[in-house]
Parts: sequence; structure tokens; C-alpha cells
Amino acid sequence: MKIPVCAPWPVALAGLLLATSLSGCGGVITFQGEKAFSIGGHPAPAPAPTPPVDHAQVSNGKIVIDEKIQFEHDKAGILPVSFPILDAVAKVMKENPQVKKILIEGHASAEGDVTYNLKLSDDRAKSVMNYLEQHGVDKSRLSAKGFGTSQPLADNVSEQGREKNRRVEFTIIDPPAKGAAK
Repeated sequence: MKIPVCAPWPVALAGLLLATSLSGCGGVITFQGEKAFSIGGHPAPAPAPTPPVDHAQVSNGKIVIDEKIQFEHDKAGILPVSFPILDAVAKVMKENPQVKKILIEGHASAEGDVTYNLKLSDDRAKSVMNYLEQHGVDKSRLSAKGFGTSQPLADNVSEQGREKNRRVEFTIIDPPAKGAAK
């Protein structure tokens, strides 16, 4: 078989594959001139392992997460995009037995009815608590409460402010943080 030197590599590769399939797999392929050569090379190096992302860590009396917990619109169902974050919270709980109990706090923006927001934030906090329990955190170490709109971090005038107010926080309540009221 003769493959033109000037052939684009896909054509040359197609010719080589055809020759290989006609002559059997692997080994030595004989081309015009009866000169044998082996097909070889080095496999591409394996990509460097990606370091694990620490989505959660203990800091200043809280388990701090690096992203917000995402929920279905106007519901308490946790979106799958947030599972790695909650898995990281569960891991932190398991690796820190000195953290005896946390309060999972649900917070809402001031859009809509105050009573509705209080219930929705409470349902979301309980949904997070159930997820953590289902992923190996002892229920006795967890409590959940919705605060609705009562503890805003930002204004409720702008969308950016409202977005900051829609959140879940993890406060360590046992042992209490130094300087915290008992």
C-alpha cells in the first residue's frame, strides 16, 4: 500500500487503519518496498488530578460554605447542583466530632408575604437537615429553624441585596462560640 506523503493526516490515518484492518490488528504492517516498521508511540500523559474542592470549613463558630444552597423555585426541594456543597458540610461534621450540634438557619428576602417566607425558610432549613441526616450525620447533632425575613444581611430594595438575604447558614451551637450568649 502506498500513502502519499503529502496526504492530509486524516487521509493517511484512514489508509493506515484500512491497511491494519485488512492485515489484522497490531503487529507489523508491510508497505510497498517490503520494508517493515512498527507502529508505536507514547500514550498521552494522564491529566494531573484535580485537587478536591473544600466547599465547607469550620470558621468563627460556623460551618462556612463557599456557595449558596440552591432550591427549586418557591419550594424546599434542594437542587442537585448543591449536593456537593451539602456533602462537604456532612464531611466537616463527621471529621469534627467536637462540633456537637449545629443550627441550620433558613433565611429569605422580603419579597412576598412575611408568614409565607417564614414557613418557606423553615421548610428549606429542614430539607437541608434531612439531607445531612440521610448522608450520615447523626440527627442529634442537627437542628433547623427558618428565620424568614427577620435577619437580613443586605437591603431588600435591590435584587443583589435580596439575593444575599436568601441563604442557608450553619451555626455551631454546641459548643457555643467564645463570647456567645449562653
